[in-house]
Amino acid sequence: MKPCEPVTPTAIFLAFLRHSSSSSSNCNSQELLRDFATRELNAFLWISLIAITALLLRKVAKLFKLWAQARKIPGPSCSSFYGHSNLISRENLTDVLSVSHKKYGSVVKLWLGPTQLLVSVKDPALIKEMLIKAEDKLPLTGRAFRLAFGPSSLFASSFDKVQRRRESLATELNGRLIGRASVIPTKVVDCIMGRIHKLMDKGSIDCKMVSQHMAFTLLGATLFGDAFLVWSKATVYEELLMMIAKDACFWASYAVIPVWKQGFWRYQRLCTKLKCLTQDIVQQCRRNYKLFCHGDGNLHNETANMGMESVSATPSCSCVERQDNFFSYELNGHLSAREEPCGNIMGVMFHGCLTTACLIGNLLERLVTHPEIQDKIYSEIITARKGLIKEDQQSVDKMPLLLATVYESARLLPSGPLLQRCSLKNDFNLKTGVTIPAGAVLVVPVQLVQMDDSSWGKDASEFNPYRFLSKSGNGPDLVLNTSPTAGVAEELVGPCKSKFVLNDPNDNVAFLPFGSGTRACVGQKFVIQGVTTLFASLLEQYEIRLQSGSQCDLNPSLNHGVFQPPLSPKIVFVRRNS
Repeated sequence: MKPCEPVTPTAIFLAFLRHSSSSSSNCNSQELLRDFATRELNAFLWISLIAITALLLRKVAKLFKLWAQARKIPGPSCSSFYGHSNLISRENLTDVLSVSHKKYGSVVKLWLGPTQLLVSVKDPALIKEMLIKAEDKLPLTGRAFRLAFGPSSLFASSFDKVQRRRESLATELNGRLIGRASVIPTKVVDCIMGRIHKLMDKGSIDCKMVSQHMAFTLLGATLFGDAFLVWSKATVYEELLMMIAKDACFWASYAVIPVWKQGFWRYQRLCTKLKCLTQDIVQQCRRNYKLFCHGDGNLHNETANMGMESVSATPSCSCVERQDNFFSYELNGHLSAREEPCGNIMGVMFHGCLTTACLIGNLLERLVTHPEIQDKIYSEIITARKGLIKEDQQSVDKMPLLLATVYESARLLPSGPLLQRCSLKNDFNLKTGVTIPAGAVLVVPVQLVQMDDSSWGKDASEFNPYRFLSKSGNGPDLVLNTSPTAGVAEELVGPCKSKFVLNDPNDNVAFLPFGSGTRACVGQKFVIQGVTTLFASLLEQYEIRLQSGSQCDLNPSLNHGVFQPPLSPKIVFVRRNS
């Protein structure tokens, strides 16, 4: 063991120098790192400040550009920073637009806020131009469908995102399924009337209640086939759909999803139940489709061995089921990773039921309040029925008065008072020289346009289905301007061939219950065909009357040229020849 070396003053001094040098080096490194971090943070803050300032300046520039462009559009002056929002509500917007159009012309502006411009167009020629150029819808529309049914490529705001799926849907509705809509089986009417009789046993029923159920059954049976008519959960599905429809726009109006509200989560649970029920009916359709395919194969072999040929003029049940299953597949197939399964099917049922129920409700009210028209339509149906082989087949092409009544009902009370569009990305110019800024809310006051004397004559506010009928002959067609009570329609259903033809309502650019342009309703033909066929089968068996003792005011009123419907009247269905 070595003895301990003595500690000399020199060794202590050298050790002190080494320690001081190490401490000084560490301090310098820490200061350098601290200085570097400070510089980096300052640079980041400056870059962020510059970026935010540039963004704000860009928004301010857009705002000033919007104000400058809006100054060239006529409209009432605005003294409030919040625009005309204090003067506008959902109930009186059409009234405000009516007064503004009378004072400022066919194109007027209103400010919904300091950054939200609303432009209303009333002139039919400008409306047609605007609906072609403005291909997008308001973000609120897509948000409502997305919140209820999940992401969908069918109800997005941008037209570029929905164009392909809309074309596919139009092909199905106006191609394959329009044949299904034109052949409403008797059991569909029986299913509707069975539900209506149950409601009548419990008490009185009104047009709104009946029209809702008729639209739901008609659309469900057409899309899903006969399986929908015997589906035990159809009533629950209908109730859920209407409950969701009632609150959809309310919850979509929140800029941020209101996860803090209990009512929102109750709404989401309803949407979840609806999704489960939709999956259930789709699965039933697929099972029936497989059964029918197997049955068709056996049937084909049997008929081939017997040498028989089918002479039926209507599609078989199996054919219909294949069409319905294919339609459901088209709506639900080819989904992106973000899309909700069955979301497109729920969206079609949701939107289709609301718009179709509105049309059916208006038609029921017209038939109840104009029994003479109902009698003439019944005579027309009986005449058109002659020569038909199938009992459940209706030749609506031979019923011009019924079709004209459907069109007139849609004209007087469209499904919504306003037709809404916007151009999300680009400004566009109207032929009058008015520039519509990108992002502006574009509306067409449909009720005002479809009640305008300059487009529809002096009786524009009156119910007159004969305005859609013309005399047939070698000369030019002349639109009838006859009162419904004048008795001219007797010639319509005489023993000889009809002397009147139905005009195409879309020839009048002021006819807009289904919209126009690139975002027009893709199911217009489908709905008209289905509703007309349904009423042909219904009126053949039943007469629709006003309930005895009902105190409903049947005389509609006009408010600034806007048709104000009466309260939904109480009605009854009376079987004919009973």
